[in-house]
Amino acid sequence: MRTSRSSSVQQARKALAERLKEIRKDSGLTGPALALACGWSKSKCSRIENAITAPSEQDVRDWCRACGADDQAADLVASLRSVETMFTEWRRMERSGLKRAQEIVLPLYERTTRFRAYTPGILHGLLQTRDYTRSVLQATQRRRVAVDDVEAAVQVRMERQEILRDHGKTFAFIIEEACLYHGLGGTEVAADQLAHLVAVASLANVSLGIVPRGYSRHSMQVEAFSLYDSAQANVELVSGYLQITQPSEVAMYVSRFGELAADAVHGAAARALITEAIDSLG
Repeated sequence: MRTSRSSSVQQARKALAERLKEIRKDSGLTGPALALACGWSKSKCSRIENAITAPSEQDVRDWCRACGADDQAADLVASLRSVETMFTEWRRMERSGLKRAQEIVLPLYERTTRFRAYTPGILHGLLQTRDYTRSVLQATQRRRVAVDDVEAAVQVRMERQEILRDHGKTFAFIIEEACLYHGLGGTEVAADQLAHLVAVASLANVSLGIVPRGYSRHSMQVEAFSLYDSAQANVELVSGYLQITQPSEVAMYVSRFGELAADAVHGAAARALITEAIDSLG
């Protein structure tokens, strides 16, 4: 399963376009008649219905008014806003610095009772030590963020980790074994991070699974993603991240997490892999 910005967002746009098309057909209007009623060019209706052109909020309201479906306008505008916010570019999210980017996701964590995350390369933020987090965010800041507020962002992430102490919540992490050998920050940082990983994994409400390297696996490695209950999946891409709330798509990520968990080792076997990584540091 490869989910991209284009596939998820375009699917949502097509669903909205289909709803608008159904409203037009139910009203008995042809495309050109609807365009005339709205004061548009003849081709605009077709472009919207085929998801070639995204409608504005006013377009949606005008469409519903012309079709005698004003009662559906509010719901359709809400759907349009959902599509528009599905994909967030890193540069937009981080334009005021990394601290704000850390803060805006906190409410989502707070209302989640069952959290699941998969990471193929970098350990999830909830698993990171302060020094490891600093190394990650410094690399991010140098690559794409003009504002240098790394220390403030590190502090926010450290404070967010307090939710791990909430025993009303459960946390399940699946990582690729490669995460243990990333080496961010150097040997000392890596050694502390690996020891911390063992400590976090021992918490009663935390589960850690590691997919071993060279393992005859059944699941494919995918982009990093997080599941917030079964209501939302966030997927990290190079240019930004997807916020997926469509139940059928979220279910795909729930299923994939289960497949990755089945390929992973847990408990003593996972601790043994961490110990091997620590020993490799010399």
